[in-house]
Amino acid sequence: MLQLKKEGGLVLETLRASGEFPPAWHSMEELEKTTNNVISLFLEERYCISQKLGGASLLTEVLDRMLRTTDTEFMDDNTLSENEKMNMVQALDRQNSMMQLYPRYVSLLLSLLEKVVTREHPNASILELASGSGGLAVALAEAVQNKHLPVSITASDIVPQFIEEGNRLATEKKLPLHFQLLNAFDLPEFPEGRFDLMVMSQSLHHFTPGQLAIIIAQSAKHTKNAFVGIDGYRSILLAGGVPLMASLQCIPAFALDGLTSARKFYSELELDIIAEIATGKRDHRVTCDWPLSILTVHFDGAIRNKT
Repeated sequence: MLQLKKEGGLVLETLRASGEFPPAWHSMEELEKTTNNVISLFLEERYCISQKLGGASLLTEVLDRMLRTTDTEFMDDNTLSENEKMNMVQALDRQNSMMQLYPRYVSLLLSLLEKVVTREHPNASILELASGSGGLAVALAEAVQNKHLPVSITASDIVPQFIEEGNRLATEKKLPLHFQLLNAFDLPEFPEGRFDLMVMSQSLHHFTPGQLAIIIAQSAKHTKNAFVGIDGYRSILLAGGVPLMASLQCIPAFALDGLTSARKFYSELELDIIAEIATGKRDHRVTCDWPLSILTVHFDGAIRNKT
């Protein structure tokens, strides 16, 4: 529920049949505007189809519209102090550990990294965007180290205190991990193909469709193999379950962020459309590994047919 795959699929078929999808773009500004417009059109057309179908389709569509929000999470509030933001991301780390999410993320990424690390390509590098305080990056670095894989990991965020704390942990644990201050929406000019994999977990919904398209397009320039985006699965169950789990941290703002985030999760078809506009092709896939949606965008054939 809330995925509306049948209704959305009909809209996407019509878009592709028009011969004007995916739309062309020539700058990041144009990509952002175009993607936002297409997603808005997609949702409006899906609503029209749901009206025609009536019944459960219309009811689900109306519910989806009621739940959707463009509110900003407290975690993204520029007026929030770095200490307050640190408390929030550390609460998220605790929640992820309690739900055993990091081992699942690590397993997924290791399966890709092990295919990258071959005799022809003995070393691999990975960049995590919007890494927060580094819970996933640390867990992945520990797993890489335990498996003796020649992999270097760079984690990044826009909050300086996250970077300082992350590098302190990496040094303390002697991990193949470095934290760097980066804006995921505006990456610097890395050498082309600098990284083998680019990863973003639990942050896709923090960005508008256009911003997410820019992130994917930038990844295509800086990444050899794939961009992997992991986020919550858009559903009624998570709309209630995420804030409920977040409330266990006894931080009101964090619990409210859980509700806001669950309301902003992208459906699988929305992620499909965003990736196709960003890359101009359909060399990606969106899968559900409950309670997660996983977007994998391939940039060449190195690991494509094996993932």
